[in-house]
Amino acid sequence: MPETILIADDEQDIVRLLQDYFEINGYEVLTAYSGAETLRQAERGPDIILLDVNLPDIDGFSICTRIRSHVSCPILFLTARVEDSDRIRGFGAGGDDYIVKPFSLDVLGARVAAHLRREERSRRKTSARFSGELAVDYGQRCVTCRGEALPLARKEFDIVEFLSTNAGQVFDKERIYERVWGFDGQGDSSVVAEHIRRIRAKLAAAGCQNHIETVWGVGYKWKN
Repeated sequence: MPETILIADDEQDIVRLLQDYFEINGYEVLTAYSGAETLRQAERGPDIILLDVNLPDIDGFSICTRIRSHVSCPILFLTARVEDSDRIRGFGAGGDDYIVKPFSLDVLGARVAAHLRREERSRRKTSARFSGELAVDYGQRCVTCRGEALPLARKEFDIVEFLSTNAGQVFDKERIYERVWGFDGQGDSSVVAEHIRRIRAKLAAAGCQNHIETVWGVGYKWKN
């Protein structure tokens, strides 16, 4: 069964170009030219979303925030905005990648395929238990403490997944950022630190041991 990609952009030429490219490469393509249409199409459960930031009625950041609570697929922003503040805002809204126009179709296709492979690997993983009280179900993307599910955001779970599947190994903030957000070679330490702070707060609120250890001057590691 072909994977479904939702392309949301108000520029019809770009949508047609992307639609032709991805259909040739075996994808089923959904299209949207406005924010309202994007919200409707997202309800059809695409496997991945390409989302323009500058849609005419609702901006892409707001759309991402609105659908992220019930849409778990990767969301890749397409935009001409190049400021770091825009990139950080996009990742903070729940985006998984940030691709600046103009872009290479083949590179975009490779990034889409990479995100989908990662989703498939996550679905195939089993679960792990730490210290008897904390359980991570990689297939269901769920963390429980003493049987109660923790309300982790998508990126928070991604950090837990990355660190816990590499327990004991130390990663600096830039490496975590690159691995979790998929933005090649440009990490933002404040974003990583803030997400880890939130994870720790949620673990503490649930009465669960903190498993993310700070290695001062180096980065973070998962301790069993």
